[in-house]
Amino acid sequence: MSLPAAVLWDMDGTLVDTEPYWIEAEHAIVEEHGGTWSDEYAHQLVGNDLMVSAVFIKEHGNVPWEPERIIDELLVRVVGQVREHVPWRPGARELLGALAEAGVPNALVTMSWRSLADAVVSALPEGSFAAVVTGDEVEHGKPHPEPYWAAARLLGVEAGDCVAIEDSPTGVRSAVAAGVPTIAVPHVVAVPEIAGAVHLASLAGVTPESLTAAARSARAG
Repeated sequence: MSLPAAVLWDMDGTLVDTEPYWIEAEHAIVEEHGGTWSDEYAHQLVGNDLMVSAVFIKEHGNVPWEPERIIDELLVRVVGQVREHVPWRPGARELLGALAEAGVPNALVTMSWRSLADAVVSALPEGSFAAVVTGDEVEHGKPHPEPYWAAARLLGVEAGDCVAIEDSPTGVRSAVAAGVPTIAVPHVVAVPEIAGAVHLASLAGVTPESLTAAARSARAG
């Protein structure tokens, strides 16, 4: 079974369990300004472009800051926690390492900004990711396909020959729209059945070969 040309990884909720960090930061910023935040609101933001999330926080949390300031404050808090402890998702580092050993390049495709992506990548062995695409470096964030097209272009491969791993409906739609067979590993929020994607309960125990087999099912679907 031929392995994919590359594997394109989402970060928050897929590679690392940082969603609780984001949710905690959102609650803190809103409540510091006398507003009320809810997990329902927070879950609506999972996988979103950060600017979209910041506008939502400003409007629904009555935060007087401009969206850019909200993003900066969120990132300072989340990056600080990541530097103290990187909460890896089950099986993620093992699969990443196995893919690298098999000669399959990996790309990180995240709507977080470069500062957070760098904090996560720096905790991995050098060369774990051959390319990194972040939300502050694309014109259109997820669910637009641009981030995944950008990753494939950086790697010099066709999007349809890759496999994407995602945890959110927004991310899955982005990858599928880019033509990438997609593995959905739901975490904080449920992911509906989407043509072009298959579900796995976890990455624990997943090998490059079993990932490829799952991707074939996604392509067939």
